[in-house]
Amino acid sequence: MDTSREFPPTTGQRIWRAVKEAFIILVGAVVVSSVLQHFVGQMFIIPSGSMENTLEVGDRVVAQKISHVERGDIVVFRDSGGWLGPNPMVKRGPVGQALEFVGVLPDTSQNYLIKRVVGMPGDTVACCDAVGHLTVNGRSVDEKAYLYRSESGEQVAASDIRFTVVVPAGRIFVMGDHRNASADSRCHLADVVPGEPQGADAFVPLTDVAGVGWAIFAPFNRTTLLQKSAGLAAVPPATTAAPQQATIEPAGVSC
Repeated sequence: MDTSREFPPTTGQRIWRAVKEAFIILVGAVVVSSVLQHFVGQMFIIPSGSMENTLEVGDRVVAQKISHVERGDIVVFRDSGGWLGPNPMVKRGPVGQALEFVGVLPDTSQNYLIKRVVGMPGDTVACCDAVGHLTVNGRSVDEKAYLYRSESGEQVAASDIRFTVVVPAGRIFVMGDHRNASADSRCHLADVVPGEPQGADAFVPLTDVAGVGWAIFAPFNRTTLLQKSAGLAAVPPATTAAPQQATIEPAGVSC
């Protein structure tokens, strides 16, 4: 009798094989998603109107982690300075948190902020010049392409706060596009942090940057690539090395 002939798999064996293949595909997808989140890009939900009209509340924004931070970029950064205060973090259930961790769902943590980079280490940032524009390293910057406009078309001022700062080494100066609704670097120039010079908290450490804003992923009717500010990108670099400690004038200025 020939016993070498193979019999077709049973229904149970076919189901088990399909389950194993699906499990392998799922695990592979989770691993790839996790690696991409930690080394390539991550998705965040916009919680406030501080970057309107560029970003709206509820937008899902992809921040890429490949390129270096440059002046004019929109960046997501950790709130190590406590700008958000004691606000509780938005929590998902265990499954949602696991999917958020591996990057399948966007990060809902309120421990991140998103702003535009106005000053790099060594830059002198001031507001405002004779025509109401922000200046960086003495260059007047026209920001009308992205500053917030109301429904009536009225555009917010570059800043209602007058200041001149020199950004210290390893840090950046950031501002929201909706200047009247953004508690950004300007609002922390008078902060007192134990062991730090007054106002040091206003300058975000580059090590806190989680990524550079690349695109709005959802809602799909708003899907678009995010643009660097051409005006800020064209500013000449600082002519002197970045100081270890920021210069802030007038002292004690804040929102």
